Amino acid sequence: MRTEKIVLAGGGHSHALLLRSWAMRPHTRPSSQITLINRRSTTFYSGMIPGLISGHYSQKELEIDLRSLTRMSGVSLVIGEIVGLDLAKKQLLLADRPPKEFDVLSLDVGSETYIPEQFETKSGPFEVMPIRPLEAALDWLKREDNFLDSQGLTVIGSGLAAVEVALALRNRWPDRLLSLSAYPSHLSKTFIKILEVACVEIVSSQRPLSSSALLCTGSKAPDWLAMSGLAVDVSGRILTSKTLQVIDQPSIFAVGDCGVIQSSPRPPSGVWAVRSAQPLAQNLELLIKGMPLKKWAPQKYALKIIGFQSGSKSSYAIAIWRGFTLGPFRFLWWLKKTIDLHFISLFKNDASSMTMEGNECRGCASKLSANTLKAALNDAGLSILGSEPKDAVDIDPGLNTSNFLQSVDGFPALVSDSWLNGRITALHASSDLWASGADLVSAQSLVVLPKVSGGIQQELLAETLQGIQSALDPQEVKLIGGHTFEARSNAPKLINMGLEVSLAINGKIDSKNGQLRKGPLLPGDALLISRPIGIGVLFAADMVGEVSPSYIENALNQLSKSQYSIFKQLMILRDNSSISNPVHACTDVTGFGLLGHLAEMIKETSKSLQKASKNYSSVRVILKAADIPSLPGSLSLFERGYSSTLAPSNRSFWGLLEPSFAESALVELSLGEIPMESSRHKALKELIVDPQTCGPLMISCDQLFANDLLALGNWYQIGYVI
Repeated sequence: MRTEKIVLAGGGHSHALLLRSWAMRPHTRPSSQITLINRRSTTFYSGMIPGLISGHYSQKELEIDLRSLTRMSGVSLVIGEIVGLDLAKKQLLLADRPPKEFDVLSLDVGSETYIPEQFETKSGPFEVMPIRPLEAALDWLKREDNFLDSQGLTVIGSGLAAVEVALALRNRWPDRLLSLSAYPSHLSKTFIKILEVACVEIVSSQRPLSSSALLCTGSKAPDWLAMSGLAVDVSGRILTSKTLQVIDQPSIFAVGDCGVIQSSPRPPSGVWAVRSAQPLAQNLELLIKGMPLKKWAPQKYALKIIGFQSGSKSSYAIAIWRGFTLGPFRFLWWLKKTIDLHFISLFKNDASSMTMEGNECRGCASKLSANTLKAALNDAGLSILGSEPKDAVDIDPGLNTSNFLQSVDGFPALVSDSWLNGRITALHASSDLWASGADLVSAQSLVVLPKVSGGIQQELLAETLQGIQSALDPQEVKLIGGHTFEARSNAPKLINMGLEVSLAINGKIDSKNGQLRKGPLLPGDALLISRPIGIGVLFAADMVGEVSPSYIENALNQLSKSQYSIFKQLMILRDNSSISNPVHACTDVTGFGLLGHLAEMIKETSKSLQKASKNYSSVRVILKAADIPSLPGSLSLFERGYSSTLAPSNRSFWGLLEPSFAESALVELSLGEIPMESSRHKALKELIVDPQTCGPLMISCDQLFANDLLALGNWYQIGYVI
């Protein structure tokens, strides 16, 4: 059996503990290429979900950071929605991207709410929301927070989960009308009494709904598992042997809520999911080594502790063991809280003892510094390339047509998802042509692959090229060729981070108004950018595990979103404008940061004005600090002292903010209500020199034209020219 490619599908408890085990004990990790695929970069610890709903815990307190776990354990992370499984081709099918091949597959994709037939359609006067997937349910509950006085809410279900959620909602909403739609005969006398004390009305499940409702009606495995042809039980859970291998599929494992041992069936529970992690790790290792696998049987019973608050807000809990009920007692609440906090601490507190490879910034933050680049060009006799930097250059300047342009760009891998990395690199490289007003016509790639087996290199190259093409296809551009190299140094532990991708992009100017250039800026111009900035510091902090996963996920969503439609919108509006040539300057904001690329525009302006013999040799740009959009989390990271590795050299551009002898500063950072030299002022200075990957387009244009662009909603005015 080939075992080069191991894919972990889903970020459930078993897989999270498996990753932690590999991070803490690297020698136990199989030497294969390993990838985790999950819909989000975090996963919730299920034991604390009722506490999250009730308000005892914040979402951050029960999130497990899969991005950090995968990086520390040398596992690639793909954020994607799994929609199917092709057993014949040994591929996981993903939404909006190519399938993922595997030699060995482990499934830990959790469960969904079982939806009774009467609730399968959306018809009816009241909205009904399943408790799983949990992310959608939590968002729904936040919206329900706005209706405390106007309507009640019903929890539907007769099991422990429904009771626990109803009690959690009572703590969340002390005065809201709450009811539990259930079969009373399925509820113990203890729970009936507790619900009565909590003022949760128990109504018959046969009674029509009188309010919006939250479905807690049991669980089932995702439908695509049964549709794949795997052996499943009546609830769609995958049947496995005691080795956790799927029946008749020795290369596929299933654990957590989506799997069940055929000879030792157990209901879905976090307890058994947690305890299956160790035998899963052992058997994956044994399978890779070609050794007999070990059998494992879960314990027959699991202790269940249900926490709640009484009317006096004192916390209690009930313990259930083998059908017997103990409580409610306050000490049981303390016990539950202790168990939950201990489990989550395994992922929060042990991070400092896990090792990560180099913390050098990647993406466009890996650029050579401006001063070093300029000095090297001078040494090589190519100083003109440093003094007249261009986003794209004429392919044949001798023709003097300025119709055909070329640019080249690339960097070491920014993320461990090869497809996404290829897409980001292509979008980043494309922006040089967009900033020049050119439509892409062709591209070639240069890919440096890590020194690993041919099979893994093949997968990495294919995924990278597919990612590149996903960015080019909407532009009707084909990848016409390229070249590959194998790195001479040993591959890093996280193999995908050994990739380096560059692209040569060719474009053509079709606009009747000609090429966009870096200048000149003209007095009265508005200065606009097309998206927020702050990418560099977010990924710098992420390298040391000091940034919220939600901030990185948001940043990656921006990075992977093409600005092609914004570019086309700009060009169409420009060509159809009643104002003659309304866009006076354009560039894209990348490695030298907003201020560094603004410096290029100002320099181009000075040269243009001198040639035109104007009575002034330069212009001043006013940047309005409060209007510069930043990615969530970036400013707070600057205030905490984080920055990209390229930031120190980019700070030389702060000289633009300082007045020279007898002259005003070329750029003024207008602070408005922000105190001078405050932490926010210093953070904003860092923001404008932060290196950007897939950064915004920046234009200087007529103010009336700017107003038209702003009305379309894709641009931000950050200043003006005087």
